[in-house]
Amino acid sequence: MIMGASVSTVYYNLKLRHPTLDMPVIDYDLAVLIQPMLMMGISIGVAFNVVFADWMVTVLLIILFLGTSTKAFLRGVETWKKETIMKKEAAKRLEANSNGQGEAEYKLLPSGPGNDTQKEPVEPEVSIIENVSWNEFGLLSFVWIAFLVLQIVKNHTTTCSAIYWVVNLLQIPVSLGVSSYEAINLYKGTRTIASKGDAGTNLKAHQLVTYCFFGVLAGVVGGLLGLGGGFIMGPLFLELGVPPQVSSATATFAMMFSSSMSVVEYYLLKRFPVPYALYFIAVATVAAFIGQHVVRRFILLLGRASLIIFILAFTIFVSAISLGGVGISNMIGKIERHEYMGFENLCRYKG
Repeated sequence: MIMGASVSTVYYNLKLRHPTLDMPVIDYDLAVLIQPMLMMGISIGVAFNVVFADWMVTVLLIILFLGTSTKAFLRGVETWKKETIMKKEAAKRLEANSNGQGEAEYKLLPSGPGNDTQKEPVEPEVSIIENVSWNEFGLLSFVWIAFLVLQIVKNHTTTCSAIYWVVNLLQIPVSLGVSSYEAINLYKGTRTIASKGDAGTNLKAHQLVTYCFFGVLAGVVGGLLGLGGGFIMGPLFLELGVPPQVSSATATFAMMFSSSMSVVEYYLLKRFPVPYALYFIAVATVAAFIGQHVVRRFILLLGRASLIIFILAFTIFVSAISLGGVGISNMIGKIERHEYMGFENLCRYKG
């Protein structure tokens, strides 16, 4: 379901430009820095999912989602207040100019206040071929293919054998190699996280290490809970100072790779009900495409990018309630049936 939604959303975003800067709405350098670490974390998280009891996963999901949704909501309120101040200042400047009190020509803020003569806002779109950073996209595709090959090889080895662990450990140099390459370029200044403006041009070593660490952490949580990591990356990007539109687009772009890898890993573990999943993929794909278009139109009309943050917070909160409720119900059923609810042995897992 998450994979279907992310694929359709990414396709929609591939044609869009940044709301204020001359760059795609997807920050490819940020994705290359974090995505390989995210995928390595997912492999760890999937293994934890096998080992951890269901009730442990449920409790972690509820705590994490409630905390993340609260944090995202507070960030949305803060962004809303900033937008309100900017809109008031822009309105005052426009009024001053209309009364002949200002000399400089007024320029509308992106998705900002307008007047009766303003044309209907139009989303900046270009062709996908021109808008995609193909070098970065190629690096991410290489990581995905490398992980796919390793997962297939691992599936044909004996669990917990020497070859099994060697194949697992080979994911580390793949992830570290690509992320380190990007981090070195960012540190030297040959690449920048352009979506952060000037703040993305002078990154320190500890900042880059922190970004990569959170990428691994998001992957572990995503793999453990069966997600793509987007619920973690979205709020994280917002905390890093990335604009909401870019945060949403980049997190979804990263989630497309990571969620598809989660699907592959769960399928190989025989924990993936194909007919059930295909139905939800189809529904989520259509819903995501429609929702993406509607939300962007509202943002353009209202001039409130904070709507993205509120939608993210609401989605995470609803997920916490619904998934947590299902998990608690299953947990109660196991208690009533006196089933084993402790840790599982990864080496004895048969699927």
